[in-house]
Amino acid sequence: MKKLIATLVLFVLCLISCKREVKTETETTKVSDSIKTEEPIAEEPVDSATQAKAWQAYATPGAPHKLMTDEVGTWNCDMTFWYEPNAKPEKTTSVANIKMILGGRYQESDYQGKIMGAPFVGKSTLAYNNASKEYTTTFIDNMGTGMMVAFGKYDEKTKTIEFKGDVVNPVTGKKAPYREVYTIVDPTTRKMEMYDTKNGTEYKSMEIVMKKK
Repeated sequence: MKKLIATLVLFVLCLISCKREVKTETETTKVSDSIKTEEPIAEEPVDSATQAKAWQAYATPGAPHKLMTDEVGTWNCDMTFWYEPNAKPEKTTSVANIKMILGGRYQESDYQGKIMGAPFVGKSTLAYNNASKEYTTTFIDNMGTGMMVAFGKYDEKTKTIEFKGDVVNPVTGKKAPYREVYTIVDPTTRKMEMYDTKNGTEYKSMEIVMKKK
């Protein structure tokens, strides 16, 4: 009798377990069926002639590149740094040699000078993207291992480019926004102002006044 009862109990437990599994599978199937995946929208075909014309326009230097070409030469740079908001400024000088590369499509600048008594070597590039209609600037130097990258558009009225990008703070390891304002003062004078952000507040961290030799 005990064996019979035990057998019945096991049978009932197995039956309940099977019902639960069937119910779970059914619910899973319903959830899967309710999720609809959107199919990617196919791009309209473009004929080869249109593609070739677009790529040719993308690769051909224009008026913005002429703006960069006007800066080819050697420039004396008066540099001012503020390492903290409202801190005492530190001044130094450097020399920048600017040239156009890759068929006049990009500008490359090499800087040499001293910062806090130590040799300073830096390199920047400037590009105008014919497709996105904006400038891209990059900067690297021997004072770190990162690259600064920022994007901006030229304002004809003020003759300035306002660049915006992110820089990694080596102390915290976190990214912080920075802003750069590049001004064409006159044919032989350029001014570069950089603004960093600390504790959520923007402050001027650098100014470079460039005079063409």
